[in-house]
Amino acid sequence: MSLELTLVPGALTLEQLTAIHAAPLRLVLDDAARPAIRASAAVVQAAAAGDAPVYGVNTGFGKLASTRISATDLALLQLNLIRSHSVGVGEPLAAPVVRLMLAMKAASLARAHSGVRELVIDTLLAVHNAGLVPWVPAQGSVGASGDLAPLSHMTLALLGEGHFNVDGAKVPAAGLLAQHGIAPLALQAKEGLALINGTQTSAALALHGVLAFEPVLESALVIGALTVDAARGSDGPFDPRIHALRGQPGQIDVAQYYRALLAGSAIRQSHTDGDDRVQDPYCLRCQPQVVGACLDQLRHAALVLVREANAVTDNPLVFFEDGSMVSGGNFHAEPVALAADACAVAIAEVGAIAERRIAMLIDAGVSRLPPFLTSNAGLNSGFMIAHVTAAALASENKSLAHPASVDSLPTSANQEDHVSMATFAARRLQPMIDNVARILAIEWLASAQGIEFLRPLASSAVLERAHALLRAEVPAMPVDRYLAPDIDAATALVRRGALSELFKAMPGLPALWVPV
Repeated sequence: MSLELTLVPGALTLEQLTAIHAAPLRLVLDDAARPAIRASAAVVQAAAAGDAPVYGVNTGFGKLASTRISATDLALLQLNLIRSHSVGVGEPLAAPVVRLMLAMKAASLARAHSGVRELVIDTLLAVHNAGLVPWVPAQGSVGASGDLAPLSHMTLALLGEGHFNVDGAKVPAAGLLAQHGIAPLALQAKEGLALINGTQTSAALALHGVLAFEPVLESALVIGALTVDAARGSDGPFDPRIHALRGQPGQIDVAQYYRALLAGSAIRQSHTDGDDRVQDPYCLRCQPQVVGACLDQLRHAALVLVREANAVTDNPLVFFEDGSMVSGGNFHAEPVALAADACAVAIAEVGAIAERRIAMLIDAGVSRLPPFLTSNAGLNSGFMIAHVTAAALASENKSLAHPASVDSLPTSANQEDHVSMATFAARRLQPMIDNVARILAIEWLASAQGIEFLRPLASSAVLERAHALLRAEVPAMPVDRYLAPDIDAATALVRRGALSELFKAMPGLPALWVPV
């Protein structure tokens, strides 16, 4: 773990979060943050020693906030909080998500408005830097009062009572902490509450979705351009003047991507004149409008999530400047929920328009290619049922895209009477991304097959590389054969970012993500 990143509280960037998500690295807290952390902790310690009731310090939690806890039980109160809230179920969260949770929780606490000791933050970073991944079940949070259950499981591992995920195995935490020379954390007043109040799980899951979709979206742009050429579509709809008149940034950028992808295509030049078609179907000519709008949503979501990664989202908050502690509701994950819902709609739409392009390619009346992209149609079915698979996946994503944020259920005896459902809103992005990757794989196979019927004409240099990349794994399909393995092979290429590498290598294009 040679790479090192200094955590400056409140200053995490998308680039830094991407690096934490991508691979284990060493995180170091900026020393300039430590005096304020100590001052904040002193406020909580004074409150714990005082007589006045302070929520989460010497009272119960949620509906039990009016129950006073004796001074001798304050440490046990925090420990019991973590034990009782570790009620998650389901499969464990992926290591990149948990790395983000550890890093963002440390960064949030280090802003010195949570009242925890330096030791708490140092333990979070020590666990992260040791490459340890707490076992955090994926289900059980409604995204309000913080991601209580998943963050409790994360914290329980720090205490030596939970588990770590070691190559998919659930391993008791105490032994692994000892093996790495990390002392189990012993909680003091408010520290358990500070660790589990917060949106770090839902925000990490949503960031995981945005980052995981990046290579899939870039693949969609390359494959969509290949389909334009396979259908002998026009590049006129990508004229920059059209998009400048509308002024939508994502649309302007996507049109530029398509112009670059199609530049120099001999296929396009072959039908510049004498083509009796007046306009292409929407699935071709409206790609900048559709995919560009999706890109704008994803960019906005990234902005919201970077803000959230830098936020202080526990309760009550400590203002050490005047020694006050104020209860509020920053743990409510509505910003994350709405951002994740916007991502879900965008992801679904990228898949939906790709499915329409497949339908267009196999329709000889529209694409002017052989029916179902096969010679001797009838004896051969070609891509007929591959399109049905794409349609099934696109339809599944329509259901998954239903907004989770509007589906609040009251909890904690109606004390927490409106919740965000942000954690599910973010978690459901992964199956949606998988579906889009498979739809694009089918489109890639179909568009590459369409190009075969146009030979010896060549597409642009970059699209010919995309065609060759596929053909290195999957040969052309002149007659019917077992097609599922071809879809799997193409899907694997999309997922590992093979087309993303081609896209990123094109010079002079605007970045997919604006700096955040």
